[in-house]
Amino acid sequence: MKKFFESVSNIWKIDELRSRIVLTLGLLLVYRFGAHVTLPGIDATQLNALAGQTKDGIGSILDMFTGGAFSKASVFALGIMPYISASIVVQLMGIAIPYLQKLQKDGESGRKKLNQITRWLTIVITVVQGPGYIYNLYSTLPAQAFYPEVSQQVFVALSIVILTTGTIFAMWLGEKITDKGIGNGISLLIMVGILARLPQAFLQEFTSTITNNGGGPMILVLEVIGWLLVIMSCVLLVMAVRKIPVQYARRTVSGDFEQDINGENRQFIPLKLNASGVMPIIFAQAIMFIPAAVAGLSQSETSRSIASTFGDLFGFWYNLVFASLIIIFTYFYTAITVPTNKMADDLKRSGGFIPGIRPGVETSDYLDKIMSLITFPGSLFLALLAVFPAIVGSLGVQQSWAMFFGGTSLIIMVGVVIDTVQQVNSYLLNKHYDSLMKSGKNRKAVA
Repeated sequence: MKKFFESVSNIWKIDELRSRIVLTLGLLLVYRFGAHVTLPGIDATQLNALAGQTKDGIGSILDMFTGGAFSKASVFALGIMPYISASIVVQLMGIAIPYLQKLQKDGESGRKKLNQITRWLTIVITVVQGPGYIYNLYSTLPAQAFYPEVSQQVFVALSIVILTTGTIFAMWLGEKITDKGIGNGISLLIMVGILARLPQAFLQEFTSTITNNGGGPMILVLEVIGWLLVIMSCVLLVMAVRKIPVQYARRTVSGDFEQDINGENRQFIPLKLNASGVMPIIFAQAIMFIPAAVAGLSQSETSRSIASTFGDLFGFWYNLVFASLIIIFTYFYTAITVPTNKMADDLKRSGGFIPGIRPGVETSDYLDKIMSLITFPGSLFLALLAVFPAIVGSLGVQQSWAMFFGGTSLIIMVGVVIDTVQQVNSYLLNKHYDSLMKSGKNRKAVA
């Protein structure tokens, strides 16, 4: 532990890293401040009905991803989610549209054009989602929540502009954090929004367990231990890789390849157990919103039953369909993000080969087979983590606290923390310091 704190203190000895961390914390603070700024024309003291709407069900997920801005009718009420949706759409369209495929292969210039397309699509999605959110406010909040001096038409028009501006500003904050700060900015914005709900959720569970005779301190301790075990499971899922051994023939001075064992550089290809990350859960979650939204357009008994089933995040049928979609999307997203053909071609061009496997098509087929085999347990584990809040909730844990026992929120937090720590470690190692995850004295510079 002492060595860990020494490593943390070394962070502040690196001027560039210190300035990046300070900038990141400052921009995150701006984002959290904006989440508490209510839309002009709304009485902030009359938002109890909106808070009740986001207490459970789908509304709770939207409120969690926006850090409570959704239930506060904030200028950041839509948060960064339109940008996430636009990124997903652009990525999927890149499979079918040749122009986007070309941009993906054009390096830095192509990436800039794709980012610009994503930004414009974000604006379009926000303009479409904005009116829905505004009219939901009118249907949920009492009439006295809106100042009578502002007409409905003016309020709707101005609010759409403000919500769109808020999303663009949040997107700008995320990109600035990525460029000038530390970590992935968009992911950090989502993470701090999720973490903002953690103290309140734990306090509610503490009150229910200790004060209201919900089992006593021992139950609360067991819940915390279980929560830590789930976090460890998420870390294992994010970090787990299957190492495929690779050999590279070393060139001699004459330019020929040495064939003996002493002349080969042994390396490996790391194939991640969960190569798709959290994207299958986000895809599946987006699909799960559709049945309840469509059923809500009708007042028939069947529609109400469907809306009730797919609006219950802790219901059996909801989680069964949710887990099935996650497994399907895990295979789908892994197939489009792990180019085994390109990996095999790059390996062949660099003079590498997998022992016992011929370069080229056989290598590609072998990598594809390995990915299929490891994706199956990875998808099952991901689906289990996604529905684990429902399992915990069925054991009597408060729903707000149970949401942190898995699902999208916990996997996002774990992934963001690991990515940020790895970036910090790279700075420490470049300056000849030990990383955060290792102990030891400061490294001496190599002459």
